[in-house]
Amino acid sequence: MKIAFLIHSLEVNSCRYRVLQYLPYLKKQVGEVSIHFYQRKWIDKLKFYNNLRNYDLLYIHRKLFSPLEFWYIRQKANKIIYDFDDALMYRSSGSGTPYSFSRRLRFANMIKRADFVIAGNQFLKSEVLRYNPHVEVIPTSIDLSRYNLKEDFHRDGSITIGWLGSSSTLKYLKDLDSVFEDLFKVFPNTRLKIVCDDFFDLPNMPVIKKQWSLGEEVEDLKSFDVGVMPLTHDLWSQGKCGLKILQYYSVGLPVVCSPVGVNKDIVKDRENGFWAQNKDEWKYGLGKLIQDEALRRTFGENGRATVERSYSLEVNAPRLLEVLKKVLKKEERQN
Repeated sequence: MKIAFLIHSLEVNSCRYRVLQYLPYLKKQVGEVSIHFYQRKWIDKLKFYNNLRNYDLLYIHRKLFSPLEFWYIRQKANKIIYDFDDALMYRSSGSGTPYSFSRRLRFANMIKRADFVIAGNQFLKSEVLRYNPHVEVIPTSIDLSRYNLKEDFHRDGSITIGWLGSSSTLKYLKDLDSVFEDLFKVFPNTRLKIVCDDFFDLPNMPVIKKQWSLGEEVEDLKSFDVGVMPLTHDLWSQGKCGLKILQYYSVGLPVVCSPVGVNKDIVKDRENGFWAQNKDEWKYGLGKLIQDEALRRTFGENGRATVERSYSLEVNAPRLLEVLKKVLKKEERQN
């Protein structure tokens, strides 16, 4: 079995968690797997596309091709699996309208012509089912061998509310600025830590700004006392796959989140975290965790168990392998 994985880059989080971390397992199970990157020049694209017959399967991660380019790929590839973990058929949060004719056209065209689709959550699956019945949800997963548990759940000292993510999602955190400042008035031992490549200040609350790096990611997560994942209630956010929450849980952190999309599946309100649909609920959930060291520990332990049960690499790598085998067996039957 020869599989070609087509991705954006080695550094993009989505590529790392949806493709790259599976490769060691897949190499042992299926034989030859190779990584290829999206090219800008047509001469480089055609060189790769014209070689696709040498692979049993092309696995495309996330990119929406133009109808013409995907038509060409479809002519050359034996089998195609398309994997995605964002609501690519809509515009991002904050756009004047979520609807985009060009995005929808490219999405529909690719989904109709793919042999199988892997979606990151149930909302994305529902979008696929408009065009193709051959779809399965495989959630974004965590390699727990990379994450060791936080041990210091202190009663005294500073309490760090933490957020780790990309600059494109920092706006969701910024929307909570008044929540953080109100909390600081009641709990002056609190501070906000942002791990990102962009930052903002709060006039009335200390903000720790830490540049993200892969090598320091786990220690940064463990420096938090509470992890947060705010989102807005829109179509784009419905497609989010909860990576932040899974990372928080992997080191045993409690979570407060917006109950949007997959967040509602991962976080069970008052069992392994708090849902917060408005500013009062954000203040309530964060306030309870700031005050209660035992609750932070319990929610964190429950969160880690959630990842182990449903969102770990150990659980989902065999599921991905079964999809690959199913698609390739279908080809064998056709031949």
